[in-house]
Amino acid sequence: MNVRRPPPPRAPSALGATPPMVLALSLLTACAVPERRFPLRPPLWRDTDLDPVLVPCSGGAPGARSCAPAAYQSSLLWDGADSIAFRPLSTASRLERRGEAVDVNSLDEVPDSAWFTNRLGVHPVDLDELQRAGCRADQLLDPAAFPDGSWTIDAGKKGGSVNGFRVLVPGKGKYLVKSTQGTERVAAADLIGIAIYHAVGFDTPCEQALRVRRAPLTLRPGLEYKLSFDKRRPFDQAALARLLAETTAPDGRALVTASAWLPGTIIGPFRYQGVRDDDPNDVIPHQDRRELRASRLLAAWLNHFDTREGNTLDTWLASDASGSPGYVRHYQIDTSESLSSDGWGYDELARRMGHAYVVDWGELAADFVTLGVRHRPWDDLSPARHHPAFGYFDAEHFTPELWKNQYPNEAFDRMTERDGAWMARILARFTPEMVRALVATAPFTNPEDSAYLTGVLEGRLHKILERYLTRLAPFADLRVVGTARDQLCGVDLAALRVLRDPARFHFEARLTDGAVLPVRRLSDSALCVPLPHRAPDGGPPDDDAGRYLRIVLRDGVAREAMAAHLYDLGPARGFVLAGLQR
Repeated sequence: MNVRRPPPPRAPSALGATPPMVLALSLLTACAVPERRFPLRPPLWRDTDLDPVLVPCSGGAPGARSCAPAAYQSSLLWDGADSIAFRPLSTASRLERRGEAVDVNSLDEVPDSAWFTNRLGVHPVDLDELQRAGCRADQLLDPAAFPDGSWTIDAGKKGGSVNGFRVLVPGKGKYLVKSTQGTERVAAADLIGIAIYHAVGFDTPCEQALRVRRAPLTLRPGLEYKLSFDKRRPFDQAALARLLAETTAPDGRALVTASAWLPGTIIGPFRYQGVRDDDPNDVIPHQDRRELRASRLLAAWLNHFDTREGNTLDTWLASDASGSPGYVRHYQIDTSESLSSDGWGYDELARRMGHAYVVDWGELAADFVTLGVRHRPWDDLSPARHHPAFGYFDAEHFTPELWKNQYPNEAFDRMTERDGAWMARILARFTPEMVRALVATAPFTNPEDSAYLTGVLEGRLHKILERYLTRLAPFADLRVVGTARDQLCGVDLAALRVLRDPARFHFEARLTDGAVLPVRRLSDSALCVPLPHRAPDGGPPDDDAGRYLRIVLRDGVAREAMAAHLYDLGPARGFVLAGLQR
């Protein structure tokens, strides 16, 4: 640390003492540290949690062994009670510093990991890839192509609130088949939600909507199923008939969803806080992972208010037949409760979904203090605004930063402005054409439902982008280009999505000494900044401070600027982008 002497004390003012502001400034300038520099090295784009690790193995059948972290059983009742009561009380009783996300590289991005794979944020996703949502061609099902009795049901569904079963499809593998409860919206929510999560970068199962007849299904005897808050019941011919009957159309086919069985050994869901003690790769507290924090905006867009540990799944992927080493892969599953507000069938609760927690201590306290006379966001909603397919899911009453899950989520609660801006930069890639393509995958028989949903999704997305791309600088795709590697180019996502009149965007680039750099506009949203050489080809080491360059970029719309940190390696080798700072 470089220490500077504080300035000499001023003569007493008319008040007879040194002014408080002067004293404070003196203390702040007593110690000055050099500006932190980004090191000269490539950004981290792959997390080491994808590397195999060893876990304990237990003996099984002769000549066999079981190797995987212990399976975690999630209780819907306990998860809700912990989120609503116990965790808030525990958090309030301790002093805890909440900072920025930990798993972020020098370019303010999230590396590929066992949690997240960069897709839409780093390369274009075409409409076919978007609609397939990670499904391989050999996973797609056509029930009409299979003979009667060829699909074998070998297990009833365990957990959750929707009935279903596991089926073995010849040549395809295992699938979890779920009832759509007689509504096309449930199937649409699963298809569209999973497709969006996958395009953003999360791992998801291959999800399909099927219209099936009873004939291909054969049932093994002695099966059971158990839903949340219910006892075990036989999954027999009568149970299967009831499940199919509640979703059967006039043509005799039942509308169901089918999720391809995930690879590896299933070890239960992941939590949105803490780490798995038995996974050596799990070293970052989940609430400090940017992808989990920022998925709050993704859930808000879809009104996926049922975002909880029960709708996630971890699997152990062994490197070979020995079972260990391997690594844990983390999946987002089941978005069927999204695109609606009708959580539990109560209109009073349905109007609150997305605006308040099921048990919301803050709302209860505010109602108590104001004697219930204050105006709340859901007070404008009434049965007259209730859509027959989507409930109170709309864009008009949506405020992104105020959106709430069904109950508190530790990772969501820790989302910072930088986390939200990162997710918004990814969501900005969803064009209106892509939104229409997503809605087209849904099995709607009424075109008005498709039109309504398209409008709501586009409206809610616009509000998210408007909120989170106009605070921190929305520059993206920053890179050094040119044969001489002497231009810094990128795109302004707020301008790309026309969040303001194009005439309001004024791109500006300055060095830290105040020198203005010319900006070349390639379009309304794309720009390049020629980089001035200040260091020779030889001489100082590549990482010498004399080669360091910091350029501040502004677009005239966002409140904050962005700094690009570069090293000047001389005219022969050009510049290297070392880091971005928002």
